[in-house]
Amino acid sequence: MTLSFAIHIILHMTVPVLVAVLFYRDQLRFASLMMLAGWLIDFDHLLVTPIIDQDRCSIGFHLLHRYWIVPIYAILALIPKTRLIGLGLLIHVVLDWIDCYL
Repeated sequence: MTLSFAIHIILHMTVPVLVAVLFYRDQLRFASLMMLAGWLIDFDHLLVTPIIDQDRCSIGFHLLHRYWIVPIYAILALIPKTRLIGLGLLIHVVLDWIDCYL
């Protein structure tokens, strides 16, 4: 595991929790878990070989990381009942996108 991949994983764990601490302190545990559930879109990695390729950009490659689906995640973030999972999905996609260009 490279240092950049380790940082990528750590950011996927800490950024959603940090957002929960900053904006959802009154429901911290629930908000953290719902936003961390955004990680579930990585199940689409199981559809390709190799499952994890540190040099591959997930955005636009994996099924649930396609450009056309990001607006759906944004809509989920706008709806109060699905806001936390939508935020988690958007955080996940943004972190993956940043990783493609660093």
